[in-house]
Amino acid sequence: MKKGIVAALSVLFLLGGCAPTFEKQDQVVQENKSDEGEKAIIPSFQISEDYYKTMLPYETSETRGVVVNDLGSRYDINEIETGLMRVAQNQFPTDEYFFKEGKYLDKETVDSWLQRKYTSKQLKDKKMKESENIGLNPVQEDGETEPIYLAHLVEHNYLMKTEGDKVRLGGVVIALSLNSVQYETNMSSGARTVKNISNDELKQQGMKMAEEVVKRLRQKDGLKTAPIMIALYKQAPKDERVPGHFFAYSVAGNGEDSIQDWKDVNESHYLFPSPEAADAHPNDYKVFKTLKDDVEDYFPVYTGLTGQALYEDDKLAKMDFEVALTFEGKTETIGFAQHLASMITKHVPEGWDMKLTISSSDGPEALIVKKKGSKETYVHIYE
Repeated sequence: MKKGIVAALSVLFLLGGCAPTFEKQDQVVQENKSDEGEKAIIPSFQISEDYYKTMLPYETSETRGVVVNDLGSRYDINEIETGLMRVAQNQFPTDEYFFKEGKYLDKETVDSWLQRKYTSKQLKDKKMKESENIGLNPVQEDGETEPIYLAHLVEHNYLMKTEGDKVRLGGVVIALSLNSVQYETNMSSGARTVKNISNDELKQQGMKMAEEVVKRLRQKDGLKTAPIMIALYKQAPKDERVPGHFFAYSVAGNGEDSIQDWKDVNESHYLFPSPEAADAHPNDYKVFKTLKDDVEDYFPVYTGLTGQALYEDDKLAKMDFEVALTFEGKTETIGFAQHLASMITKHVPEGWDMKLTISSSDGPEALIVKKKGSKETYVHIYE
């Protein structure tokens, strides 16, 4: 337990680039139907301008945990949350808005929206009422193989400070996680086939669902006028080793119940090493290969260097490396971490924002962080 706490605090401090200043936190009143409202706290410390401050006490969404069941790849679970925060910053700047988990969509609502739309006959067979026929996925008639496009919904709320130390809802952001492949099983043979869903088809279906989502949200108390952003996420296939990505978003402004235009999001993830990464980003791949070869020359007990990179507008936004070790002993770990830190300083471009985790069968052993715009590295050895 102690090891986990030390790790969490180390990451927090390192990613901030300096030690935090614990100034007095702001106590505010969150506006609601009550005349008195609810008291909340805005923390004074912010990791960086890339992250939102979070309202305290922290309130979890009613849909917490549902995402784990609905997303096919474990890599998508974290990415859809963190990626949605990146997209949200296009409309809700981190220096003006505060993050809060979604409160307008409960588990029952999300589950019902993820279902298919049914025909009158199907409703009768399922003994359902027409008022329950609110699935966003398309109807599938007998004998058809219509894809399930929508896999999950994620809701984030963003609050803004108003006069008199009060905060109110500034906007709602919804991610529609869309399947990129369709899995079909032959009932007689049991064989499973995989069919890719084109980007155009995915975007068309996502835009259609987004219109309906906005109309439904406008009917909820508290959402009559607030801006609503809808972001479309392309989920990775189950066997992928990198997550999917957001590819479009749009905003329904104050009181609008329809979406006027969509903006593209140019994001992509690459696995290092892989032929795809080598072809798409040869210069970055060369840096990776130099580090990999250097480590192999000096540490024969090292078992592999891998990386996962996020690109925004075809430029490297962040690189997360991981090194797996087979040896044991703190002195070896320290020596290995020191060598890697020096190689990063020597070979990695100043423009890279990167993190390298050294791990063994016992878990994380060391963490090395280099922030964008600096050659300096920060090293933490886990106790």
